[in-house]
Amino acid sequence: MNEIEFVTQQTVAAHPPLVPEIALHLATEITPLWQATETHLARSGIEPPFWAFAWPGSQLIARHVLDNPELVAGRRVLDFASGSGLAGIACAMAGAASVLCNDIDPMAAFAVALNAGLNNIAVETETADLVGRDCAWDLILCGDICYNAPMAAHIMPWLQRCARTAEVWIADPGRAYRPTMGLAEITSRIVPTSEELEDRTTRRTTLYRVTPA
Repeated sequence: MNEIEFVTQQTVAAHPPLVPEIALHLATEITPLWQATETHLARSGIEPPFWAFAWPGSQLIARHVLDNPELVAGRRVLDFASGSGLAGIACAMAGAASVLCNDIDPMAAFAVALNAGLNNIAVETETADLVGRDCAWDLILCGDICYNAPMAAHIMPWLQRCARTAEVWIADPGRAYRPTMGLAEITSRIVPTSEELEDRTTRRTTLYRVTPA
């Protein structure tokens, strides 16, 4: 079984509750999929299969983009730590000049390609760690990236440098490691989620613009 077959067999085509315009290959349970992924890749201790779920941050970004397409039309967009590619797919639908979905999990790249196909759009994928590279985009999107301290510490200084030349958005549902400074609120709303992912069925999620360092 190749990776494309694995993704399609372990997920179902569904629509995130906040963004019903977009279809994604989504899983209903995280633990069985996590175990199946380790078996498929013949490795243990891998990262959770973030690519198989519509996380609150990505849902909020996608909703904001589809409601305000002029914010992305004609721009070069990076969907950073893209997971399913939901935010990037929304940008492509809204008329972005180009969309790069970047996630260091190789399985995410296969999921993004399948999800883009479900919506009849095209995006590029990249699995290299882009942190530290020169900014080559007009808009960088980050959905729910502050879920642990090492991740936040690795990424935030780079995003603040990128904010000197690009617009950088972070959507966060109240994670413990979100910075308390250097963020300007854009919008906030209640986002439906599931107890499989969170400890509740909704999360108040806020979209911020990163201010330059």
